[in-house]
Amino acid sequence: MIRSLRGRLFIGLTAIIILTGAIGGMFAFNWAFDEAIEMQDSILTQIASLAQNSGFSGGQPLPGVEEDAEVWIMELGKAPHGSADDRQLWSHQDGLHVAARAGQPIRVLVRTRADGSRFAVAQPTAVRDETARDMALRTLVPIAALIPCLMLVTALLIAQSLRPMVRLASDLDARRADDMSPLPLKGMPSELHPFIASINGLIARMRLMMDQQRRFIADATHELRTPIAALSLQAENLDPVDLPAAARDRLAALKQGMQRTKHLLEQLLALARQEAHPLGRGEMPQVSLDHVAKEVVADLLPQALNRNIDLGFELVEPLAVPSEPVMLAAMIRNLLDNALRYTPEGGNVDIGVYRQDGAAILQIEDSGPGIESSDMDRIFEPFFRGAREEAEGTGLGMSIVKRVVDELGGSIALENIMGVGRSGLRVIVRLPIAADPDLSANKPTAI
Repeated sequence: MIRSLRGRLFIGLTAIIILTGAIGGMFAFNWAFDEAIEMQDSILTQIASLAQNSGFSGGQPLPGVEEDAEVWIMELGKAPHGSADDRQLWSHQDGLHVAARAGQPIRVLVRTRADGSRFAVAQPTAVRDETARDMALRTLVPIAALIPCLMLVTALLIAQSLRPMVRLASDLDARRADDMSPLPLKGMPSELHPFIASINGLIARMRLMMDQQRRFIADATHELRTPIAALSLQAENLDPVDLPAAARDRLAALKQGMQRTKHLLEQLLALARQEAHPLGRGEMPQVSLDHVAKEVVADLLPQALNRNIDLGFELVEPLAVPSEPVMLAAMIRNLLDNALRYTPEGGNVDIGVYRQDGAAILQIEDSGPGIESSDMDRIFEPFFRGAREEAEGTGLGMSIVKRVVDELGGSIALENIMGVGRSGLRVIVRLPIAADPDLSANKPTAI
């Protein structure tokens, strides 16, 4: 069963074209065959008139008649004589007849001269039919050549007619997951308008549902911040109290759990803000990528020092990118926080900010275990933590990074570092670079 609309249209129209061509060819063949027979009868009539009026008789070559036509004149005399076929011809009245001679059917035209003598102009029926058939077949050549041309035109018309649907599907495939703008009706065939209107209605309902979900997450997260902050404050107040070792361990676990919960709430709020207020790329200001990266590194440096991790820049080139400072800082902080979390004590996290092929590059390398190959395709999904779930984290950091990068019109690539005595993860973020004469004049700085 053919499920393709294009295939159904092409096969259906092709069948109609072939059937119409076959029927038309049959009528054209029969018409041309009859016309050819009538033309040959007319030739016999003209030859008979020539023989009757000019005294032209049998045994003489016929002017203007090819030998392949096998036309000849038979003198029948004034009375029946000769063979049985000749006597049979004599019995015919003047005019066209089908007779037989030497056992072969012939077409004859019998005439009587003024002196009473009779003659016949004859031609074999097989020769006449072959000539008529050849002439009729020639009329089928244009029809036979027209059928594939019509099939090609049909295929082109079907492709052209279905192109708006293909373009609509391509536009939908190219859209970001959070793009809920309605599909345009302009330039679309009127037959697609109800379909597009239904899709737009579905998009509107999905947008409303997603907005409600975002508001719920934002409101719930905001409401949870206050009790979590109060619990954290109470836990901090227990630090000066003299507690047994077992109670002190439980207090540390409680504080660690509250810190993790607080971090999760902050990530949820950041994700909700990013989804609720996306800016167009043309509305974003120019932000110094290297300055934002240095500020984030300065904030995270105490955390790195506590674990004896070497956090620093390998290369810094002043670059400006179109972005919001908060978005850019959230992206870099999540990447560095992820690198610090999985880098063991005594490891290193190296950062590079530089220009490459007309784009701004942010590169972060750590000496951690890297990412399992089976997790690479899902690492940007919300709440996905991969095979190493024993590490602390909410599973939202990389999802926020991906959303920010997409919002800025960039791309992000992850690759495991594999070498002799070396492992880790390399993250490369490519962002559109902004034209800034002041920053472009500065030279890169190696740190």
